[in-house]
Amino acid sequence: MEFIELAEQRRSIRGYKPDAVPDELINEVLRAGNLAPTAKNLQPFHFIVVRDPAVLEELCAAYPRPFFHEAPVIIVICTEPAAGWTRDMHDGKNYCEVDAAIATDHMTLAAADLGLGTCWVCAFDPVVVSEVMRLPAGIDPVALLTLGYPNEPGREKKRKSLAEMVRYERWES
Repeated sequence: MEFIELAEQRRSIRGYKPDAVPDELINEVLRAGNLAPTAKNLQPFHFIVVRDPAVLEELCAAYPRPFFHEAPVIIVICTEPAAGWTRDMHDGKNYCEVDAAIATDHMTLAAADLGLGTCWVCAFDPVVVSEVMRLPAGIDPVALLTLGYPNEPGREKKRKSLAEMVRYERWES
């Protein structure tokens, strides 16, 4: 599949079949995340694959939406800020969340290419996720990625036009 076609096809899925996702497909999705570029190649993130129904149920307390309960797999994307690159010379911005976002995006696209659906969830309770996942100090949950076979097509994408988003040379021409 052509990349632009894949990017157009990928949608946030909010309805899943109960079918288990084979390990080989999960590993392909994880591999895509692992291949994502990161600042200074530091890779300051971790992925926790959750498939156990009891753990999934506990995790649902962090984001109590019906579709979240349906997903047979949830990947918890965590950052390790101390391991990330920081733009110290100027403003101290730590890029670990940017790195994790790129990895998550790679995983959503890989999943779509494999016929799987995902929904990138950020509106969760990080305290609950940290407790359920038993995260050590210094590891922060930044995204939850549902993964499974879609039982719905997802909402059609609505995007701003390039004319609304793109500037050339400077902000003001």
